[in-house]
Amino acid sequence: MSVISSAYSGFRLAYEALRGHRGWGPAWRKAAPKQAYDVVIVGGGGHGLATAYYLAKNHGITNVAVLERGGIGLGNVGRNTTIIRSNYFSPENIRFYDFSLRLWEGLEAELNYNAMVSQRGALNLVHADGQRDLLARRANQMLLEGVDAELLDKDGVKRLVPLVDVDNGRFPVLGGFLQRRGGTVRHDAVAWGYARAADRRGVDIVEKCEVTGITREGDAVTGVETSLGSIRAGKVLFAVAGHSSLLAAMAGFRLPLETHVLQAFVSEAVKPLIDCVVTYGAGHFYVSQSDKGGLVFGGALDGYNSYARRGSLPMVEDVLAAGLTLMPALGRLRVLRQWGGAMDMTADGNPIISTTPVRNLYLNGGWCYGGFKAIPAGGFTTAHLVATGAPHPLIAHFGLERFREGRVIDERGIGPYAWMH
Repeated sequence: MSVISSAYSGFRLAYEALRGHRGWGPAWRKAAPKQAYDVVIVGGGGHGLATAYYLAKNHGITNVAVLERGGIGLGNVGRNTTIIRSNYFSPENIRFYDFSLRLWEGLEAELNYNAMVSQRGALNLVHADGQRDLLARRANQMLLEGVDAELLDKDGVKRLVPLVDVDNGRFPVLGGFLQRRGGTVRHDAVAWGYARAADRRGVDIVEKCEVTGITREGDAVTGVETSLGSIRAGKVLFAVAGHSSLLAAMAGFRLPLETHVLQAFVSEAVKPLIDCVVTYGAGHFYVSQSDKGGLVFGGALDGYNSYARRGSLPMVEDVLAAGLTLMPALGRLRVLRQWGGAMDMTADGNPIISTTPVRNLYLNGGWCYGGFKAIPAGGFTTAHLVATGAPHPLIAHFGLERFREGRVIDERGIGPYAWMH
């Protein structure tokens, strides 16, 4: 194993500055694949890398390969709006996502990597009495689970986010629902931090390695075919975001998923305007301000099946119109860039962390809008599933079999309707 950069610290930074920063090593090895592994993880995004790290740390399984078709950080983990929160409605989801939030709170110390975790608060705006009642139910459920939640009146919203037009004629703001522990994290730093930490524990991270086929013997997976050759594996995990259905087809089964494009945007950098994450309750729009000063925002899916990353102009118009209705001052900013990501959407809007019809083949996917915030908990619990063959208690409700058995998850408390997600 080649030598990798030693622990980061303030002292080390000062020392390297005096030496012209010539002593830094690579964050992780550029590993070549071996002929066989105990576990092969297909997908080097946040969930794949986190699973590899927790397999090594929590279960002592280090003969692991993470296969990434491109480069680390270039998939959905580096193409999102960076929001973390646990303000969910169903008790099971509250427990899962708050476990993830607690892992975020200690992640930088654990990984020895600055992920820029910023718990600036996550605010959902209220525009109707019925919406306020629904969010009050959610807040009460969170409080029953020991998770922080606050209801704000109109004046409280105005004090927190002066930029919001609370008296606009179409959708006046009546109040808000705030989780102060929510916030943002630097997305690529999450990928780099988990990659470095997994590598330091002996995991092979193999970039530019595309999986082209799945090898089976009877009802069990035995390996993968890749652009770099065949690799045998005792167990295989799919963690490929919007491409889960394609990998499942290679393995010989179908998944109850659709793949859609989700767009995001960033504006030019300006002085501090918004010091929390704001979600518009009358349209699908959410915004926060990055540490560079740009406003990062997004909206709903484009609404048609696609693996493209371009997105469509009608959704651009829809997102910008919602933003201007909520915060008219945004009209003075220029949008610097736009991008899209391929999202696996399930019928109930909740993920799948599960065994599959193929023995020793596991799935972490179907994250819809919520994959980034769940990276630590997703990796932690998926590692448990792969290592033990049994679901962690926090993900028992995310099993693939729920769609066959008719016990889909009603997260919004209004019915588990596919068109709502």
